[in-house]
Amino acid sequence: MFLISDAYAQAAGAPSADPGIFGNPLFMLVLMGVVMYFMVIRPQSKRAKEHKSLLEALAKGDEVITQSGIAGTIAHVGDNFVKVEVANGVELSIQKSAISTVLPKGSLKNT
Repeated sequence: MFLISDAYAQAAGAPSADPGIFGNPLFMLVLMGVVMYFMVIRPQSKRAKEHKSLLEALAKGDEVITQSGIAGTIAHVGDNFVKVEVANGVELSIQKSAISTVLPKGSLKNT
C-alpha cells in the first residue's frame, strides 16, 4: 500500500498543565446557568410583573392599545374582560391580558 502511510502510536507526552477552574465542566455549566438567569429569565419575569401591575391599574376612561393593534377607550372593567370603546357606540369585549399598552390621556382624540 504505497498510497496510504502507516500510522504509528506516539509515546505519551508530558503531562499538561492544570486547566484551572475554567476547564472544569461543572463550573462551565454553572456559569451558563447564571448567564441564562441574568440574560433571559430575570428580564422576562420583570416584564411579566410590569404587565400584571398595568392590568391591575386599568380604570374606566384609560386609553389602551391591544396586542392586535386595536386602540380605544375603556368603557367598563371586569374581572377577566374589559369593554373597549373603539368608536362612538361601538364597544368590544376584550380579555384583560390582551391589553399591551396604556396611552397617555388625550392620545386618541388627536386621531
